[in-house]
Amino acid sequence: MSAVPAALQEIADDFTELSGDNRLQLLLEFSDDLPELPERYADHPELLEPVPECQSPIFLITEVEGTGRDAEAHLFFSAPPEAPTTRGFAGILAEGLDGLSVGEILDVPNDVTERMGLAEVVSALRLRGMAGMLARIKRQLREKAEIGPEEA
Repeated sequence: MSAVPAALQEIADDFTELSGDNRLQLLLEFSDDLPELPERYADHPELLEPVPECQSPIFLITEVEGTGRDAEAHLFFSAPPEAPTTRGFAGILAEGLDGLSVGEILDVPNDVTERMGLAEVVSALRLRGMAGMLARIKRQLREKAEIGPEEA
């Protein structure tokens, strides 16, 4: 069953309660709040996976503590400051999903990015970029947590 984790649902609710201009402003705030990469990745950007679905250059990597659906997941992103929309999407995913279990993240509906009401303020192409980030996160987590198709 697909479920939106509480932290991500709260973010989605915040967006849907705002008007278009205010949604864009909130997205820019998430851009400003995107955590910096830890040194182990900042010094080795080749370890991060590119997200070609995004119009701007963004890279991500996940870490998993343990195996299976109960393993804890951590998300890391690299996005340039001159790409605030992309950084904002990464900030939303980082704040809404980091530290959750692999299973909780795998259960997030693939269309959650469309439920935030951002289509009014960003293009469909940009929304596909955010969906691309989520898909790559899920794939990495399945691989790293050693989850087969029957468990996903």
